[in-house]
Amino acid sequence: MQYMFLIYGDETAEARQTAETRQAVLNEYFAFAREARQRGIMLAGDELQPTAQARTVRRRGGKIVVTTGPFAETKEQLGGYFVIECKDLDEALALARKIPAVRTGAVEVRPIAQYDLR
Repeated sequence: MQYMFLIYGDETAEARQTAETRQAVLNEYFAFAREARQRGIMLAGDELQPTAQARTVRRRGGKIVVTTGPFAETKEQLGGYFVIECKDLDEALALARKIPAVRTGAVEVRPIAQYDLR
């Protein structure tokens, strides 16, 4: 089963980190990704640019509206993701515990709906 790990954190707190702290946290993410790749279970994963770079597209009153910023105003922002192949939810949760964001933010573990589109 495939799971998406949605990684949430506070962008403003992250922006205040020293370069050394930021690099240490990145090294933890890199170690997680290396382990998942070596195990052959990592399908994808990326850090996202800050929400100031986001655009949200909606249709309102028959017109397309594009706004700057994230979908919703929240204390924590979606900062990245991993797509991981796991045997079950227990394995997915065990892996999610290793992601640095669990210390100060959150990691949402969500099964991916899969369809045969042939």
